[in-house]
This record gives sequence, C-alpha cells and structure tokens, in this order.
Amino acid sequence: MKKVVLAFSGGLDTSFCCIYLTQDLGLEVHSVVVNTGGFSDEELKNIEARAYALGVKSHTAIDETADYYRETIKYLIFGNVLKNATYPLSVSAERVCQATAIANYAKQIGAECVAHGSTGAGNDQVRFDMIFQTLIPGVEIITPIRDLQLSREAEIEYLNKHGVEYSAEKAKYSINKGLWGTSVGGAETLTSNQYLPESAWPTPVTSSEPQQITIDFEKGEPVALNGEKMTSVKVIQELQAIAQPYGIGRDIHVGDTIIGIKGRVGFEAAASVILIKAHHTLEKHTLTKWQLSWKDQIAAFYGNYMHEGQMHDPVMRDIEAFLQSSQETVTGRVIVELHPYRFVVIGIESEHDLMSNKFGSYGEMNKGYTGDDVKGFSKIFGNQTIIWHKVNQK
Repeated sequence: MKKVVLAFSGGLDTSFCCIYLTQDLGLEVHSVVVNTGGFSDEELKNIEARAYALGVKSHTAIDETADYYRETIKYLIFGNVLKNATYPLSVSAERVCQATAIANYAKQIGAECVAHGSTGAGNDQVRFDMIFQTLIPGVEIITPIRDLQLSREAEIEYLNKHGVEYSAEKAKYSINKGLWGTSVGGAETLTSNQYLPESAWPTPVTSSEPQQITIDFEKGEPVALNGEKMTSVKVIQELQAIAQPYGIGRDIHVGDTIIGIKGRVGFEAAASVILIKAHHTLEKHTLTKWQLSWKDQIAAFYGNYMHEGQMHDPVMRDIEAFLQSSQETVTGRVIVELHPYRFVVIGIESEHDLMSNKFGSYGEMNKGYTGDDVKGFSKIFGNQTIIWHKVNQK
C-alpha cells in the first residue's frame, strides 16, 4: 500500500481528503498539521483526534512557529511588506513554510505521494505544487478537491454519506489562523460589493478605551513590548492579544492570484499591521533617503515573489541579505496609541535618529551650511533642466 502524506488542518477540505484517499484510492494516509503559530495545544489535540477518527494511519504535528518567524516574517517586517498596500501576506507566507515542512516530512518517512486540499481557483495550489516539485521531485502530488472540482456542499454530502457529520453552518466561513494574521473567506468575499458581517470576524471588538503601548526594535526586529523584553514571536503574540480586540487590522484584500484571476479575502492582523507601521516609522528616522528608496523597491518584489510561492529561488536569499544589512541602525522605541478600529504612531526614540536638532530644525535654521551655499547648490542642482528649457524654448 502506497504512503501518502496529507497536509491536514481538520477543516472541510482536508477531512474530505482523508476519507477519499483512504477509501476511494486505497492509500495509507499519514496526516501532518504544520503549526505556524495559529493553533493552541487543545486545538492540536482536537485535530489529532479528528485525523484518527477519519482513518489515518499516523498523525504528526510539526511546530514551525520559530522557523516561520526567523526565515520569513522577519524579512516581511524588514521590508514593511503589505501586498497592494493592504495585506501583510498572512496566509501567503505561512503556506510556503507549511509546504516546505510537509515536503521534508514526506522525504523523512519515504512517502510515494503527497496530498493537499487546495481548490483549483486559488494561490495555494500553485504554492504547494511548486514547492513539492522543487523539494521532492518524483513524489506524486494528489489534489482531490481540485481534480474533482467539488463544491463545499458536495464535500459535506460526501462526508455525511461516509458517516462523518459536518454541518453547512460550520462550513459557512473558512478561517485560517497563523502567527502573522487570520484570513476569513465566505460568501461576501466572493462578491465585489459586500463586506464581512461582524459575526464573521474571529475576534469580537471588546476594547474601547484608548491605550498607549511601546514597541522596542533592535536591528529591525521587535524585542520588547511595553518595556518588557521577550522573543520576537512573543511580541507578535502579545501585541495581537492586546490590539485585536480593538478591531484593528481588519480589512479585505483584493489582489491578483498567481493563476491570473482576481481574488478577495478578509483578514484580521492587528499585530502585523501595527508592527509594520511602527517599524517603517522608525526606519524613516534612522535610514537615509536612498536606503528607504531601494528598500521599497526590493521589498515589493520580495513580497510579490513570496506571495507566488517562490521562496526557494536563490534571489530571495540575496534580497534577504540586503534587507538584513539595511537594519543595522534600526534600533529604538516606537510609541503607539490604540483606539477602536484604528491606531496612531505617536513617535519614536532612538540614538540613531537622524532628525537631530544638532543639525538644525526643519523649516527654520540649518547649522550645517549657509544661505549662500544653498543658492549655489540650487543653481547646480537645476542646471540641466535650465539648459533644456533654454535650448527648447518656443
């Protein structure tokens, strides 16, 4: 009997895959859940129990949270990456991490096949396929939901026929939670003109009093929250717990999928949105104009290529080296004020702050040069434009 490693979350699609791979295809199913910071211990136990109830031969939970931060999220912070100026790549980034971990596990147990529950309409199918083809070439990729072109209703009917209860109400919204944010998909996100109802958001809004917090960065990485030193992963988790009940970081992302169609997804990602904005503010104080300019261009490419599942292209390591180098002076404290549905970056404190009164005050007097210096500079700086207008005067 052939072994198949199934990327398993316990949701509708992967529950269908368990039954189908075992009973219809006659495969020995080894399910794997990759935790990228979205599951509690209790949830992992429930997922394991569900996997065995669905008939898998073995089930494994792989904790990739620390690696996910170190190899992926860290660079999204360094690059202030927001896809289409909106989306912090909450799901895109973790799928790359999960696919890589699953490929390595399939290699470890000598599986002949690997399976995932992606549909034929989204990005995940390309991310998983491409990474499996790169890291475990020759291993057969099985994708039941995509190949059978199943609707959610058809999947529920199939499971019920096989004695697995799954209600339509439970499947109304597709929720994907990870360290860098939670995505929410449902009927409204399949339209162009509807917003998700309050009941669809996983975290209800319960905080209303304004609250001021501080985030400390060291060479671009978050290392303390409200003055308390902790790991970067812990900063993200603690900040999420404080800020998400304000309804901060809720939005709907509209973007171009890898396969060329428009897609819409809701997300709540208070910690990632706040950290990116706070980090960017600190950078604007501590980096030069051209550091900021080149970072913007390179980081946009990095985010897009990651979104498309291309994390194993060596160019990504080259860009990461640049981003890492750019963070040498990005150390300091950022003060942020939280309000219902919004936040305000109050300011920063840093010994690397280039906005120093030692060199003058903006709009007033500068101490580094004289007025005559500026007159001469202005003539030289605009010289070629002046010549063009003289030569081409009509």
